[in-house]
Amino acid sequence: MKEKKEKVSKIEKEKKEKKEKKPNKFIETIKKKWLIDGTKTLILVLAIIAIFIGINILMQNLELAPLDFTQEKLYTLSDETKEKVKDINKDVNIYFIGYTDENPDVDLAKQFKNANERIVAEAVDINNRPDLAQKYGIESGSQGIIVECGDKSKVLTASDLVTYDTSTYETISIAEEKLTSAIMSVTEDKVPKVYFLEGYSDFLLSNNMNYLNMYLGNEVNEIEKLNILSTGKIPDDCDTLVITTPNKDFDDLTTNQILEYINKGKNILWLNAATTSAEELPNVNKILATFGVNPFEAGIIRETDTTKMVSGSPDLIMPEVQYSTITKDLYNTTAPIFVNATKININTDGLEDLNVEKTDLLKTSENAYFRTNLNIQTDTAAEGEETDSFIVGAELDKTISAANEETGESAKISKLVIFGENAFVTDYPLVQNSQYSAIMLGGNKDLVLNSIAYLVDREDDITVRKSTGTVTYTATEQQDMIVKVIIFTIPAIIIIVGIIIWQVRRRKK
Repeated sequence: MKEKKEKVSKIEKEKKEKKEKKPNKFIETIKKKWLIDGTKTLILVLAIIAIFIGINILMQNLELAPLDFTQEKLYTLSDETKEKVKDINKDVNIYFIGYTDENPDVDLAKQFKNANERIVAEAVDINNRPDLAQKYGIESGSQGIIVECGDKSKVLTASDLVTYDTSTYETISIAEEKLTSAIMSVTEDKVPKVYFLEGYSDFLLSNNMNYLNMYLGNEVNEIEKLNILSTGKIPDDCDTLVITTPNKDFDDLTTNQILEYINKGKNILWLNAATTSAEELPNVNKILATFGVNPFEAGIIRETDTTKMVSGSPDLIMPEVQYSTITKDLYNTTAPIFVNATKININTDGLEDLNVEKTDLLKTSENAYFRTNLNIQTDTAAEGEETDSFIVGAELDKTISAANEETGESAKISKLVIFGENAFVTDYPLVQNSQYSAIMLGGNKDLVLNSIAYLVDREDDITVRKSTGTVTYTATEQQDMIVKVIIFTIPAIIIIVGIIIWQVRRRKK
């Protein structure tokens, strides 16, 4: 009798607990109306799969930018690129031959349409486009990228979209730069030409400035090497002449050609590394003197301000960026890094007579000193060493002829942008065992590219560019939450649904 009462009490207790637990109506509906019936269960699964596929198709048709968690935003168009292409008023087609829509470079190219609807990118099966195959001689099974605007076109290969860092052994994506460059080159009426003077320097474009050569090409410039002794003149289409540290004097032909070039109102970028011994360079100094620049002295600048040096090294300095058209986007942001810089001596008292206006670009701190005796090992200024805020970057504008209102002629001005350093634009590391080339550090790349953009009269290209290199995951809080939902929440839902199905079927048995 007692056992019977206990059994009845236990049953009543279970009923009471079931009444107290309010079942979830949605789950109960799924359990009773769908999961009991195998056919309905199958239909439910197929419906979920169909919804998933539908969402994916919708997202692809919307061509939304992908979530880009890399610090350098390597898979997202930068604001600078969007600014460059937004005003293009010509139709541009980018054909990715032999690629699929899932390729990250195709995905990146499709983002141009969000900045300018006239730029359209697509992955193309060459078998379906015999017109492209015939026009560009593309064979079935081959891979390539065609950027086309009217009668103009540029063909790129997959290898054009990457570069290889020999110091870090990593492949670096430069797809955005290359695609933007190709778009600009087929839509612009004139591409600036930049000539590098050769025959007088150890700093050669083809030897130790390969990255600079590549970056300038990405900025839509035509790059040429120039040996005046061979050509006899500076070509008329030269928009900017680049002169790197002369280690011997110019001959008379070269000197006269450069002076004539200046008198035409043409522009020069001059990069001059420090020297350890005084050199007799009368013709070189003659050209510098036309802009009021005195001969370079033998010696190097060393810093004492620890906030203006790298890794506590006095000869590895970060000059103070002065505000100017060239440096405005670097001002108060990213300083360039110079090694063994030299000071630029300017004859300020004589600038007015030369019709030259000076603009400082880079200066050292007031406590920097100029060391001429490299045998001195101290990290402070020795007795007799000059201490000052030295100019290491300057722009000098020389008016050749003033504007004439009667004839409508504009002023003819020759511009010289000069830096007391040359290594900062090279492929060499600034410090031993560094993983990066000098041009990749600090604001070095932007400084030289902005200088040339200014000299070729393309101020719109003066900017701070996206860095490329090691891909670093740096998701925002919102992006991090999305990733966690994808990684944890969705699998958890699938597991819970699986457990429910298993429980229902187990009880049914």
